Amino acid sequence: MFWKKKPKYQTPQITDQNFNELVAESEIPVLLDFYANWCGPCKIIGPIIDELAEEYEGKALVAKVNTEVNPQLSQYFKIKSIPTLMVINKGTMVERFQGLVPKPNLEEILDEYINQQPPISPTPPTP
Repeated sequence: MFWKKKPKYQTPQITDQNFNELVAESEIPVLLDFYANWCGPCKIIGPIIDELAEEYEGKALVAKVNTEVNPQLSQYFKIKSIPTLMVINKGTMVERFQGLVPKPNLEEILDEYINQQPPISPTPPTP
């Protein structure tokens, strides 16, 4: 073949078990997509979430939560309809949306929280 097919990016999956480690303790902003495999609108926004996860890798955590397999998270966040998108910054939920949100709007929201982050210095300042 004349071209190599790029392997599909694996969007992180957040579960009841790894939520605290990956989301609650995250130093970078987090965008969560609560979805289910049978949900039509979720299938529309899913590829957008996948693109954002790849584009924002290292700057923000963009991940998915399957509501069918993670009932504790769905219950904790009181997910009543899907897709539900949630932004968590420094361990606190700061924004929540239900339904489809255009990619440019999600990029704008993520950029806003990324730009609020203080720069991480490799060494502590000397007195």
